[in-house]
Amino acid sequence: MSTPTTMVPVPTPAQRESVGTRKDYHALNAMLNMYDCDGRIQFDKDREAVRQYFLQHVNPNTVTFPSLREKIEYLVENDYYEAEPIRRYEWDVIEDLYRQAYAHEHRFRTFLGAFKYYTSYTLKTFDGTRYLERYEDRVVATALYLGAGDSALASRLVDEMMAGRFQPATPTFLNAGKAQRGELVSCFLLRVEDNLESIGRGINSALQLSKRGGGVALLLTNLREQGAPIKKIENQSSGVVPVMKLLEDSFSYANQLGARQGAGAVYLHAHHPDIMRFLDTKRENADEKIRIKTLSLGVVVPDITFELAKRNEDMHLFSPYDVEREYGKPLSDLSVSEHYDELVANPNIRKTTLSAREFFKTIAELQFESGYPYLLFEDTVNRANPIPGWINMSNLCSEILQVNTPSTYDTSLGYETVGKDISCNLGSMNIATSMASPDFGATVEAAVRGLTSVSDQSHIDAVPSVARGNDLSHAIGLGQMNLHGYLAAQRIHYGSEEGVDFTNMYFYAVAFHALRASNRLAVERGAAFDGFETTRYADGSYFDMYTERVWEPATARVRALFADAGIALPTQDDWRELKRSVQEHGIYNQYLQAVPPTGSISYINDSTASIHPIASKVEIRKEGKLGRVYYPAPGMDNDNLEYFQDAYEIGYEKIIDTYAAATQHIDQGLSCTLFFRDTATTRDLNKAQIQAWHKGIKTLYYIRLRQEALEGTEIENCLACTL
Repeated sequence: MSTPTTMVPVPTPAQRESVGTRKDYHALNAMLNMYDCDGRIQFDKDREAVRQYFLQHVNPNTVTFPSLREKIEYLVENDYYEAEPIRRYEWDVIEDLYRQAYAHEHRFRTFLGAFKYYTSYTLKTFDGTRYLERYEDRVVATALYLGAGDSALASRLVDEMMAGRFQPATPTFLNAGKAQRGELVSCFLLRVEDNLESIGRGINSALQLSKRGGGVALLLTNLREQGAPIKKIENQSSGVVPVMKLLEDSFSYANQLGARQGAGAVYLHAHHPDIMRFLDTKRENADEKIRIKTLSLGVVVPDITFELAKRNEDMHLFSPYDVEREYGKPLSDLSVSEHYDELVANPNIRKTTLSAREFFKTIAELQFESGYPYLLFEDTVNRANPIPGWINMSNLCSEILQVNTPSTYDTSLGYETVGKDISCNLGSMNIATSMASPDFGATVEAAVRGLTSVSDQSHIDAVPSVARGNDLSHAIGLGQMNLHGYLAAQRIHYGSEEGVDFTNMYFYAVAFHALRASNRLAVERGAAFDGFETTRYADGSYFDMYTERVWEPATARVRALFADAGIALPTQDDWRELKRSVQEHGIYNQYLQAVPPTGSISYINDSTASIHPIASKVEIRKEGKLGRVYYPAPGMDNDNLEYFQDAYEIGYEKIIDTYAAATQHIDQGLSCTLFFRDTATTRDLNKAQIQAWHKGIKTLYYIRLRQEALEGTEIENCLACTL
C-alpha cells in the first residue's frame, strides 16, 4: 500500500484550457485532485482519462494480427509464449476461451488500473515499445497455464478473473505462459542454522531466489550471539548484525535485471541476546557500519514478554548456543513461554536481562522512525496452527505462517539432509464481486484449484529445501481484498458492528469452501499433504470450533446481505459432513489461507487493498516518468463519501477488531497495518500492540503515522470556484 503524498497545485487557466483541448490523459487524471464548481470530486475526468489513454497510447502501440491463430503461432515461434501450456489444449478450446474472455467486455474503471496493467503486466515486444496483449489475452494465458490441460478449470478461471472475482498475485499473473519469465511464486522463507555452512547456503539461496523475482525472509534466531564462543574459545562470535549486512548487500546485488532491488527480511526472537543490536540497526542515527537501510526487520514475541512487561519485570535473553546444547533443539523450535522459568533457572545457559517495558518502548520508538519492526506473536500463532511443529518466522509481508524444518550441509555446502523451507503461492478474491458470484462456493474452489496449480507447477530446483517444502505441503495462500470498498458500497462503516459481523461471516464461509475444495482435491488425487495423519484435521479437533456452536450473523443487516446474495452459510451439519470426509480422505493443501497486503493487483482489479481501510479517498502515487497519478477509492462516488473514512480517521481499534474477526477463520496470517494520527505517542503504539495481542492478532505488519504523509492531502477546490 502506498502512502498518500501532497496534492498537486491547482492548474492555471492555461493548463485548464490545455486539458479541455488536448484531452491529455495524465492531466485528466490529475483533475481528480480538484473539486468541481459544485464541490464534487470529478470522477468523470478519470473515466475520460482511461478512454484517452487507450486512444492516445495503448491502441496505437498495440500489435494486431489477422487472426487469433496467427497471433498465437507468432508468439510461440518468436519465444514470447511457452508452447507447452498451449499444446495441452485442442485449438477449438483455446478459441472458445478467448471468445469467453472478450465476451465480458472488460473496461478498466480507473486510469491507474489501466496504466498499471500496461506498464507492469502485459506482454511487450522485446524492445519494450509495443504491446502484444490486451487484458483479456493475459487472463487467457494465465488460465491456460493454471488449467494445465484441464479445459473446464481453464474456462472457470477465465470467468473468475474476467469478472474480477479472483486475481492471482503479481508473479503469477505477470509470468504465466510467458517464455521469458520469472517464477510464479511471490516470496520465500528460509531458516538459517548456527553454522557457517548454513549461513553461506542461506545467502546463496537468497541470491538465487531474489534473481528470480522473489522476496526472501530469513530466520536468524538460531545464530549465536555476539561474544559467544566458537570451538569453546570465548568472545569469538560476531552475532547476527554482520550476517544482516551480508544479506542486505546480497539483495542489493541480485536486483532482478535492474528492474528493482531485491527484497529481504530477517526475523529474530525477542529473547535472543542480540535483540537490541538487531533493533538498533534501524535507528536513523545508527553508525553506517551497522545501519540496515533496505532489509526489513521482524521480531518474534512470545506471551511471556507481554506478561513480564505487565509485571514491570526484566526479561531474560538466552544464548542460542547454550539452548541448543541443553535442549538438543534450536531456540527457534522451543516455546520460550513454556520453558521460560527453567531456562532462567538453568545455570548452563548464559543469559542477560533488560527491562521488558523498555524493550517494548524501543520497538515503538523505532516504529515511529521507520515503521519497523514487524511483530509476530509466537504463542498466538502456534495455538492456532493445526500442523505439528513450531512456527518461528513469517515473510516480507507477515501473512505467511508455516512450519519449517532445518537442513544440514557438508563442508562444500552440499545438502546432507534437505529440510523444509517455505514458498508462498498467493492470489486474492475480490470480496465485492465474490459476494455477487452466481456460485460463491464455486468461486472459492476455482481460486483454490488455481493456486494449487501454481504449487504443482513450481519447481525451485536452485533451492532444494524450498522445492521439497512445496512438494510435500502443496501450501497455498488464498487472500481477500476490497473489504472497505464492499462495506462502503453497502453503506456500512468500516469497523462498525455490522462491518465486523460481515467480516466474521464472510471469512467463516470462505474457510468452509476452501477446506471443501482441498478435500475434493485429495479425493480426486488419492493423496493428502505429507504428514496429514498427525494433524488436528486428521483427529478432527480442528473442526470443534465449527461443530460445537452455531455460527450465524449477529446483525439483521449482515443476515440480509448473504440472503440477498443467495449465499447459504454453512451449518453445523455441513461442517460435520466436511469433517467426516476430511478425516477419511484428507486435504491436499497443508495451508490454505493467507491475506497479503495486495498492491498492484488491487489497482488492476479496482479493489481497495487487502482488508484494511483506505489510506486516502484519492490516493496519490508516483509512477516513474509519468509522475503523480491519482487513484479514487474503488466504489466511491459523491453520494457515499462518508463511508470512505481513511484509516487514520477510523483508528487502530476498529482495524484490530476487523482483523480479529477474520483471523479466527484463517489457518495462516493476515498482513495487518495499523494507522495512527500525528498526535500518537509511543504509549499509543504500545497500547495498540497489547490490544492486538489480546484480540488474537497473529502478526503486525507496518505501523503508519499520518505525519509520514506530507501535508495537503485534501482535494483542492476547482480554480473557477476560488476566483
